[in-house]
Amino acid sequence: MDREPIQTRAAPQAIGTYSQAVRAGNTVYLSGQIGLVPETMQLAEGIDAQIDRIFRNLRAVAAAASGSLDDAVKITVYLIDMGNFARVNEIMAGYFKQPYPARAAVGVASLPRGALVEIEAILVLAR
Repeated sequence: MDREPIQTRAAPQAIGTYSQAVRAGNTVYLSGQIGLVPETMQLAEGIDAQIDRIFRNLRAVAAAASGSLDDAVKITVYLIDMGNFARVNEIMAGYFKQPYPARAAVGVASLPRGALVEIEAILVLAR
């Protein structure tokens, strides 16, 4: 199976040895995004701004793969404070419609660059 890396300047550039996303067949695996602003590579301030920025970044990567967040079948949320889970739900509602993707939420000790949240996604595109 061929793997195609996905890259866009509309989302933060990779800060390590990974692709923003990889397409394998009609499945696209979006790497975890933290709340970095693509133009400055600086972290957005506060949990709400980081969550919003993450979904905007994921949307940009999905678009670069010729998809959208409507194609998401699974997302994983990593939070350093599970008390912010309700905020993820509230902000996520502005980016997704039913049927919502499957989701897991995981509490972690820390994230890159001191981020408060990281989210990754899996998309399945129509052939």
